[in-house]
Amino acid sequence: MTPDIDEPIHQDRLWSDGTWTARVINNDNDDGWAVAMYLAGEAEPALVGPWTMGRDKKNPKPLDTAAFNTLVKTAKEVIRRSEQQRHAELNKNVTVTVNGSRVRVLLAIVPDEEGATASLTALDEFDEALGRIPVPPSFKLTVDSAQAWVSSGYERPR
Repeated sequence: MTPDIDEPIHQDRLWSDGTWTARVINNDNDDGWAVAMYLAGEAEPALVGPWTMGRDKKNPKPLDTAAFNTLVKTAKEVIRRSEQQRHAELNKNVTVTVNGSRVRVLLAIVPDEEGATASLTALDEFDEALGRIPVPPSFKLTVDSAQAWVSSGYERPR
């Protein structure tokens, strides 16, 4: 719910720099206030958190430059951590030793609305590809499954 903003907005309950918008809202969970941080073009807020009451203990504290900058920094960190978590869910790797050689096996899942795909890749100690095959996105990469795949000569797992 971010307005299309070209000019900066600096209001008590709405602050925007064109990329980020902070909106102070009633906190539905209690009698207080919350602030929602929106990234331009996104319908959902990147961050929603409690907001401080003003001196009258009834209305919210007005937004200001320092608070806005802190909120932007926090929202960026939330997005970064979410992206890191998503990357870790989709990309796994284990290192195994087979016949005296260390081999790193990577599972990469590519999400897609019409059907995710996945692949296994084996790399030597110099990151040279030894083998690569498609696998189901549900494939469980473990030390045992990686060792079995490398030992089989990189044949498609059953």
